[in-house]
This record gives sequence, structure tokens and C-alpha cells, in this order.
Amino acid sequence: MTTALRPSLPSHPLLRLRLAPRGGLPHPIDGAWWPHSYDLLAELPRLLAGLPRTWGHISSVTVNGATWAATPGRMLVFNQVVRLKRSTAASAPHTVCLLAPSRGRWDLLVVPPATSRSTAEPLMAAAAGGDT
Repeated sequence: MTTALRPSLPSHPLLRLRLAPRGGLPHPIDGAWWPHSYDLLAELPRLLAGLPRTWGHISSVTVNGATWAATPGRMLVFNQVVRLKRSTAASAPHTVCLLAPSRGRWDLLVVPPATSRSTAEPLMAAAAGGDT
């Protein structure tokens, strides 16, 4: 039997993530994520590691199937199985949906990896409910 080991996380800069404050009225978007690539197998572990602990274990992730590189139906992230789903819904082409059983659902705006910092930062601030 052969076991493929996932290499350690690459030494990219810090996670580019901005979250909307919790409490009050629900937000249509819960924040923004600016991945370094559209390789979900490389990017997802870093995203999940950077989420608040109060979100619990994310068990399912849905991404736009036309945008993200092909992925298996599930992957092991930090010794927990995460189901990966691909959607072609035209209503949310630039979002990722995270689900945690009994905890909730969070929708993050995905800023395309090739976006310049001067364009990405205001988008992320707006998605997180902050000033641009």
C-alpha cells in the first residue's frame, strides 16, 4: 500500500482573510478570502486554520466549479474529513460556502488570486463590513 503525504503548508505570506463582526443582524456575506491560487487542496488548509474556533469543525466546503481547479469529493484537513462540493450556480460565482454541523453556515467572498493589493483590500474591507 502506498500512502501519499501532503506536503507541509507552503511559506506564503499570512492568510488573507477579513471577517464581518458577529452579532446583530446577519450579513449576506460573512467576510472575504483572498487565496494565493485556485488550488483548493493547497489553499483550504490555510483558510480553515485561520477561522475562529467558535465556528467549530467545518465539515463541508462548496466552491464554484467553473473557477476552482478540480478536487476530490473530500479531503483530510488536520485529521478531519472535509467534504468538497462544486457548484455552478450563477448566483454566487465568487463565493465559498463553509458549513459546520450545529454551528452554522458562512459565505465568504473570494477575491481572485491575481487581484492587485490596491483592488483587493477595499473589496475585502467592504465584504467584512468595514470602511474602504
